[in-house]
Amino acid sequence: MNRRNFLGLAAAAEPLRFLNRKSGVGAFRTRNAGRRPHVFLITADMVSPDHYHPSRALHREMHLPNIRSILADGVVFNNAFTVAPLCAPARAALATGRYTYITANGERAHDGHETILRPTDVIFQEYLKATGYVTKHAGKGHLGTQKFMDAFDENDNAWDRWAPPIHDDEQYLAYLRRLGVKPQRYRKQIFGLDQDRRTNRVGLGGWIEQADGRPFPLEAQYSFYLAERAVEKLDAALTDNDGSRPVYLQLDFFDPHQPFSIPVGFEEREHALRAAFPLPESYERVRARDWRPAADEPKVYEFYRKNWGLYNPETVRDYRVANALQMEVVDRAIGRFLGELKRRGLYDDSIVIFAADHGEMNGRQALVDKGVYLFPDVLRVPLAVKWPGVRHRTVESPVSLLDLAPTLLDSAGVEPEARLDGRSLVPLLKGQAPEADRELLFECGWHIGVNFACAFQRWEPGGAHWLYVYNCSSNADELYDLCSTDPENLARKPEHAKTRKEMIQRMGAFLERDPRWIGYWHSFRIDHYDDLPRSEAGDVQMFRPL
Repeated sequence: MNRRNFLGLAAAAEPLRFLNRKSGVGAFRTRNAGRRPHVFLITADMVSPDHYHPSRALHREMHLPNIRSILADGVVFNNAFTVAPLCAPARAALATGRYTYITANGERAHDGHETILRPTDVIFQEYLKATGYVTKHAGKGHLGTQKFMDAFDENDNAWDRWAPPIHDDEQYLAYLRRLGVKPQRYRKQIFGLDQDRRTNRVGLGGWIEQADGRPFPLEAQYSFYLAERAVEKLDAALTDNDGSRPVYLQLDFFDPHQPFSIPVGFEEREHALRAAFPLPESYERVRARDWRPAADEPKVYEFYRKNWGLYNPETVRDYRVANALQMEVVDRAIGRFLGELKRRGLYDDSIVIFAADHGEMNGRQALVDKGVYLFPDVLRVPLAVKWPGVRHRTVESPVSLLDLAPTLLDSAGVEPEARLDGRSLVPLLKGQAPEADRELLFECGWHIGVNFACAFQRWEPGGAHWLYVYNCSSNADELYDLCSTDPENLARKPEHAKTRKEMIQRMGAFLERDPRWIGYWHSFRIDHYDDLPRSEAGDVQMFRPL
């Protein structure tokens, strides 16, 4: 390139901009992205692969017409993953596009743990807002109030705790009064048992009625209320501008996360699902050995089994049916919101995304919910992206929630100066061939118990798909075939020794070259000394700064 061309390009480059001009925080450039579409991001909380993944038969028995309509209109990523199986870490990674330092939810974290984003962190919604988007949000936050003030100019609607404020959300209670509905109570509740296998230990929710015993209607259920709030915020966003500014609206449901709250009107669906839902094979294996731990599994699984107490198989059947019904409630609420987008003529030309923050065990391994372990079912998430002008298809190559931030910034013509760990999905959305594989790290730390662990995946197009898990506090590691419908730990099986060693070496190389993972790497290389390539000791004592 000659000097004249170089100077011409330099003169044409967009100037550097900042989210905060005084502090210089959030440096970015913009490019002409053409007409910028409205963006609607819809997330559910803790969704089992049973409810959507093509390898599972269960979802075919469920009534999910609205979610399926997004899948049918968009690009479906069959191997989408969260980076962490807990709400706050997963949501932090999604919003920042970066691996997160948060390894716990705030409710059970040790004093001093980071459980919300720092004020100096930047979430992608802030960039959208700074470049002209009208940004709105309804539903769960769990990232701290500061970031929602920065991105949405609000801190009350994005409730910052794990469960919804059903009994103290003043706007929701006012909504119930307008409907003439009393607050909810349980008419039938699911309980896990204590270790004596007799005493109720933990309530998992169930079927609700009004406080006076009358049926609790669907339109009063909290997910449906959130959909109504999203419609109100959509109207406000469209009213606040002359139509020239695009809208970004994020609707974060709590459901189908337990405790379940199933309203009236699903009785026939319950009967049909009970006839169709078998117990998972892995649950039956745990039950057959009378809940004794398997020889090749980390202690954390036994710990969580004691916490949830699913000793009664009927409890697991109830849970699986209730979980599916709660997902159908979410679908009805999504239908309410999508219907309004279509009625306003917004749906076709907008980006509409459906995802979840993390997965759910749904009875597998005799567990429900999720935890600080890295079993495949808590790492998988649904991800469908309806993109204007792009026809439906499926993508098998691995992607991550990390990718949503760079994807939406790409669509808006925003180029942050800061490093992002995710990759824009726009090339895949437009039909570009995927790369052969993708380096993705998963981690967990502190929840009901403690288990600092990390995992790594490997995918072969049209072939094997592996997940290797390293548990820092256990001698047992894990290896899973991600193509299996009910994965079992293959790490100690002789026929998989070669794959296990290869995965250890791949993870080791990844951990060693990035100083963010130095904590895992120091432990990993000691525990796997015989499996890793020999090298010079290096700065083991860390005399030199990173």
